[in-house]
Amino acid sequence: MAQYFWKRKDKTTAPKVKKSAVREWGDALMFAVVCATIIRWLTFEAYAIPTSSMEGSLLTGDHLYVSKLHYGSRTPMTPLQAPLTHQTLWGTNIPSFSEVIQLPSYRLPGISEVKRNDAVVFNHPQEEERPVDLKTFLIKRCIGVAGDTLQIKDGQVYLNGTAQEDPAKLQFSYYLKTDGYVQERFFKKQGIREVMAAQDGYYVHTSPETAAKLRSFDFIKEVVALKAAPGTPEVQVFPQTPATHAWNQDNFGPLYIPKAGATVALTPATLPLYEKAIRVYEHNDKVEKRNGRLYQNGKELTHYTFKQNYYFMMGDNRHNSNDSRYWGFVPEEYIVGKAVLIWMSADSTASLTDKIRWNRLMHTVN
Repeated sequence: MAQYFWKRKDKTTAPKVKKSAVREWGDALMFAVVCATIIRWLTFEAYAIPTSSMEGSLLTGDHLYVSKLHYGSRTPMTPLQAPLTHQTLWGTNIPSFSEVIQLPSYRLPGISEVKRNDAVVFNHPQEEERPVDLKTFLIKRCIGVAGDTLQIKDGQVYLNGTAQEDPAKLQFSYYLKTDGYVQERFFKKQGIREVMAAQDGYYVHTSPETAAKLRSFDFIKEVVALKAAPGTPEVQVFPQTPATHAWNQDNFGPLYIPKAGATVALTPATLPLYEKAIRVYEHNDKVEKRNGRLYQNGKELTHYTFKQNYYFMMGDNRHNSNDSRYWGFVPEEYIVGKAVLIWMSADSTASLTDKIRWNRLMHTVN
C-alpha cells in the first residue's frame, strides 16, 4: 500500500480544561473593574452633592456626572490605590491608598479650559492630610479665572472693574419678621429649603426674587437682607489678616488671580495673598517665611513668577458656602472636572413617595 511520507501527521492536542464558574466570574469581574477604572479616570465620574453650598442651582442629594473630558484628565499622582475607591475602602475608615509612591501631576489635553460660571469639581485646597488627588471633592462655581482681578462689593461680583451677571438661582441670607409661627409647607412652597427659627421670625437662605415676593404676604412684616458692611473685617476670610485686609464675605478684594507666567511683586500687602500658593501649590523647595518676608534658599523673594493657573470658586448659596473667600485660590492641578448632568436626585428629608425629585433627573448642569 502506498504511503505518502510528505503528508503531515495530525498532532494530538490535549483538550482544553474548562474554566470553573468561579474562575469565569472572577475574570469577568476583573475585566469590569479595569474598564470601569479607565472610564472613571479618562471620561466621566459620578459625584453626589453632600451640602447646600450650591443651592438653589444644585441641591443636596443631587447625583452628577462629572466630565474629565472638558479640562483633560489628570495622570494618577497616587498610583497605589484600591480600584474604584476614594480615600477609604467601602464602608470602612481604612485608607484605600498608600503614599509610598507619589508621582508628579500632568494633565491630558481637554476639549475646553475652565471658564467663568462653570460648575467645577476640585480637590479641597485647605485639606492637608491626604495627597492632592485624594483630598475631599468640592463643587463650586468658577467666578474668576487666571489673570482676572476680582472684587466683591455688597455681594456683587466685579471682574476687571466690570459687574458680572449673577447665576440664575443665586441665594443670600434674609431675616423674616413675622406675626408668629409659619408652617414648614409655606417655605417649601416658596422653594426655601433652609429655615432657622429666630426671635420674632426666621432666618432663611433664598434668592433676591423670592425675598421680594415674601414682602407681599401680610403675616411677614419685614424682610431684611443680612449682608456685611464694607470695612467690617471677618477674621476667617482670606487671607486672614484683618489688620491689612479688612474683607468679609460680601465685600472682598480687589484680588489678582495668578496666571501661569505672570509675575507679582511681593510686598507686605501682597505677601499674605500669595504666600501659600508659592510655598505649597507651586512645589518650591526650601521656601520659608521670616519676619514678614519670604525666602528661598536663604535669598529674599521680592518678585515671583507663577508656574500654573489659579481660579476663584464660590458657592451659589453665597451666605452658606465655604469657598475661595475663606481659603483662597484653587490651583489648576486640583481641578477634577466639569459637572455636566444630574442623573439622579433624592431628598433625604421627604417621605418615601416623594423622595425622588423626578423633575431634576437627566437635567444638564448650568
